Amino acid sequence: MNNTTFNKLLATHAGWGPLALRLAAGIIFVAHGSQKLFGWFGGNGLEGTAGWMASIGLEPGLAMAVLAGSAEFFGGLALIIGLLVRPAAVALAITMLVAIFAVHWSNGLFMANNGYEFALSLFAISVALVFTGAGKASLDDYISGSNEI
Repeated sequence: MNNTTFNKLLATHAGWGPLALRLAAGIIFVAHGSQKLFGWFGGNGLEGTAGWMASIGLEPGLAMAVLAGSAEFFGGLALIIGLLVRPAAVALAITMLVAIFAVHWSNGLFMANNGYEFALSLFAISVALVFTGAGKASLDDYISGSNEI
């Protein structure tokens, strides 16, 4: 990847709006990823998550748990600091699509029934960040020099 392509990946002229999306979604993703990977915040950890994923047909369970947990944890960190936001947001959007269709779809929309509304919201935020980039107050902006204050 040449320097021009890398700068296009980081470039953003989106302003301050994505900062609110990045921070809120980033915190949520880090928390959920840490539940899956480390058992923090009342999560089941990698072994428990792997067993659950295998039980719903997402095989191999361990690989799926590592992929989902890593996408959420490290993708969330990327959103918070604003580094490589577009690729992180793509990974997070895919993760949310899997969550919607493999876990929540059959329960309908509402969270009260373990539905997909929360995952859909996180999917929408992720897709928005793919298009806008990180915006101001991000490492992407600083590295690419694409935004003026």
